[in-house]
Amino acid sequence: MTYELNKAEAKTIDEICNTGYMKPILEKLEASINNNEFDWPKAFDHIYDIMINSKKEVENKLNDKQLNPQNYDIKQAMKSVAGNAFSRLIVYIFLKNKSIGKIKRGVFITSKQSEVNDLSSVTNISVNGQTQKLDADLIIYSLDAKKSLTNCAIVSLKTSLRERAAQTVKWKLLMEIAQGCTELKEKYKIEYSPIFKPLIWFVTVNFYNEINNPQQKGLLEFFDDVFIAKEVDKSSVKPLSKIINCVNKWRLT
Repeated sequence: MTYELNKAEAKTIDEICNTGYMKPILEKLEASINNNEFDWPKAFDHIYDIMINSKKEVENKLNDKQLNPQNYDIKQAMKSVAGNAFSRLIVYIFLKNKSIGKIKRGVFITSKQSEVNDLSSVTNISVNGQTQKLDADLIIYSLDAKKSLTNCAIVSLKTSLRERAAQTVKWKLLMEIAQGCTELKEKYKIEYSPIFKPLIWFVTVNFYNEINNPQQKGLLEFFDDVFIAKEVDKSSVKPLSKIINCVNKWRLT
């Protein structure tokens, strides 16, 4: 069973393919698929290898004097590219899996919060009149026949666990307080009336092998699910390919 991507999804694929530094990364990915090294579902678990093996070609792209200014900070650029490429690669692989019927056609993915109807109702929490917004790198969601939000997973993407995992945990704890602790809710004047409780997921490529650090593992306990975009023998988190099963369990109306 195949699925023809809608206009927005097809546009997203085109944008990713036409992003300069993504071209060598996607070439590595497509070559591995064509050589039957892994299939599209398992591609999620090889993101680390794909990015590492594409590093030299990406650096060459960024070093191209015709594309970039003379005072270009290549080291800083590579850090920025790593995060952006990680996000784009997940979206690309997700849509490829959807196009071949591995992901339900009623499940969508985006990095643009403005594209998701009713999202603010599940991501905005008022504390004494001041809005606390969840910073989402990706949103995976489904809509009903009236285009209203029915399921939603807020995904925090990090190349390093040291970055902003704690910020997402803080918001998750605030959400739990707003829904389950009347005393603290009244004390801090917290208001939160979501149409449903969103899932909060964390995805890392684990470049720096931090996943089993006790302090980091403690933070990860607060997420509804944690995935790693890397093949590992032993880990306390799920391989990213399991995200397919997670979203396909959603009831679509």
